[in-house]
Amino acid sequence: MLKKTFLAPAKINLCLHVLGRLENGYHELAMAMQRVDLCDDIQIQVGGLSGVRVICAGVELPPDEENIVARATRLFLEETHINVGIDIEINKRIPVAAGLGGGSSDAATVLLGLSEMLEVDLSSKQLLKMGSRLGADVPFFIFQQPAWATGIGTTLEPLPVLPEVAYLLINPGIAVSTADVYRSLQLTKGGELANLPRFSVVTRDDLCAALHNDLESVTLQRFPLIEEIKQRLLAHGASGALMSGSGATVFGVYSDFTAASRAADELAAGTGWLVYPVHPI
Repeated sequence: MLKKTFLAPAKINLCLHVLGRLENGYHELAMAMQRVDLCDDIQIQVGGLSGVRVICAGVELPPDEENIVARATRLFLEETHINVGIDIEINKRIPVAAGLGGGSSDAATVLLGLSEMLEVDLSSKQLLKMGSRLGADVPFFIFQQPAWATGIGTTLEPLPVLPEVAYLLINPGIAVSTADVYRSLQLTKGGELANLPRFSVVTRDDLCAALHNDLESVTLQRFPLIEEIKQRLLAHGASGALMSGSGATVFGVYSDFTAASRAADELAAGTGWLVYPVHPI
């Protein structure tokens, strides 16, 4: 019986452009994405009773919905024709429905972890294809580096080296439905990927100037507190601030981890917000 624990990191969207809606219901996107070191712990045990069991304390799913980690595990076993019992325990640190990709990261980490533990020689292309069947953000976490993501988010290119910064993530404890945000988005621009400036930054000022999120217009209207958090971050030393994904997490850009940690202490006091100073990965 094998047992191993893996780290599943969160992500932030440094920019998120929505270029149009596709016939299949997905949206065409152009995004710059980066992982950060706020991580869930994924403990995988291989062997024992057959079947797939996933435990995730504190996360309740509707009766007809299966955890994406369980779906990822079943998909891996089907694709590799392996019949073995898998038990997974998730220790959640990444807030749920927060715009940080926690579920997608968990699923990607399970695919990578099972490939290692079961010694299955899968190519990156095979793993990315599996990931795209689970969710649009899953391939990014399999890619394992900062990326420029296009299409529905599954076409990935590595970003140039980004400036050395730290981030402060703030989540006000509001769960946001990504599907609802996209349904409510009023698209006003045509999908011209070629006309978009590429995400090429050298300095921290360049990075802050490039921060952009088309989904803010919807989420801020529903939850004005997000704009307040952005302003509070800027007032507490952030060089720039942006909502990640569909929200409600907001991040500030800081010169270093010490500055981000100092602001975290100040902003946590009396607010009840979840605050996470983090390093980029």
